[in-house]
Amino acid sequence: MICRIWRGWTTRDNADAYQSIVLGQVIPGIEAMKIPGLRHIDVMRADLGEEIRFTTLMWFDNLDAVRAFIGEDYAISHVPAAARAVLARFDERAAHHEVIDRRPQG
Repeated sequence: MICRIWRGWTTRDNADAYQSIVLGQVIPGIEAMKIPGLRHIDVMRADLGEEIRFTTLMWFDNLDAVRAFIGEDYAISHVPAAARAVLARFDERAAHHEVIDRRPQG
């Protein structure tokens, strides 16, 4: 399994707008692609004081599934124009980690 990790930062004023865009447009757009091997998408929000950081984790079966999502240069960020408009900055490239152990609890 591969975990794709991406982060974007907004101003406090733009945080709710970004959250609305990512949950209402970006993720539904990705889900509509019906990517074989995409298992989960997690979105997290952290209040850092003057700015808000959003972290997205995407869980794929393997790197071929990541390539099916983003292309041969699979580390490039997927940031639609509407999201770019309200982000202060973002990771230009996503990080990818091989998941070596994942233990459901409870």
